[in-house]
Amino acid sequence: MNDMKKALGVILLMAYSVGLWAGDKPAYVLYNGKGKKVGYAKMVKNLLKQEVVLFGEIHNNPISHWLELKIAQDCGGKRAILMGAEMFERDNQQPLNQYMEDKITAKGLDSLARLWKNYKTDYAPLVNYAKENRVGFVATNVPRKFATMVSKGGFEALNSLGALEKTWVARLPIAYDANLPGYQKMLKMMGDHATPNMAKAQALKDATMAYSILEHLNMDELFIHYHGSYHSEFHEGIMWYLKQARATMRIATIATVSQKDISSLLPEHLDKADFIICVEDDMTGTY
Repeated sequence: MNDMKKALGVILLMAYSVGLWAGDKPAYVLYNGKGKKVGYAKMVKNLLKQEVVLFGEIHNNPISHWLELKIAQDCGGKRAILMGAEMFERDNQQPLNQYMEDKITAKGLDSLARLWKNYKTDYAPLVNYAKENRVGFVATNVPRKFATMVSKGGFEALNSLGALEKTWVARLPIAYDANLPGYQKMLKMMGDHATPNMAKAQALKDATMAYSILEHLNMDELFIHYHGSYHSEFHEGIMWYLKQARATMRIATIATVSQKDISSLLPEHLDKADFIICVEDDMTGTY
């Protein structure tokens, strides 16, 4: 009887343990491009072998932002890194540098640079990590007003820029492939309001971010770049422009996606990136 009670106790304990395990809610699951689950440490090991890491985020997703910081810390602890982001426009590089050099305060940076509304919660940790560890931080994006010009008047509108203003965009003329699936998909999603110039404005951002990376690329440093996931999904966007410059460049891409069930990667997300951060679609947003 005692043996039976012991056996029953073990069975109940195992059932309780399984129940607890089944109720776990992981914050994210990491996949490779083929939809196979992969460990964080294995991903970092791969990233450290690259020249450039293109980290595609969902702008209001806290898991994206947390992993951006962790990857910077873990890669930065093993080799020299350089950081850059879509969230800073090239004409704001000077105030960003001044903040990094302690010449202005965080309040001063807020006054002098066009910071995104979620800067304090989502991007300040990255900038401050770079500042505290003497890591360079590059403002890579084109000034928004220039993208608006292209959206209305095509690449030709950039010819009216002055000499200084032209230093804030990729070298003219801008290479462009209108048949890339990403740009085609963008226009399709916009429906009747879409014009070919809208895709060109997106391409201008991609080209300028790639140009900014190339300007600062150093073989001794790993350049980690942060941007909306759509800027590098399916190895297009920024990566397409980098590969135009040097086809052999070692680049790893990360994409962030959301699903109702994260236990397996949906077919639509396969091959979006080399590593895919999958989060539940009801994840609380930062804004």
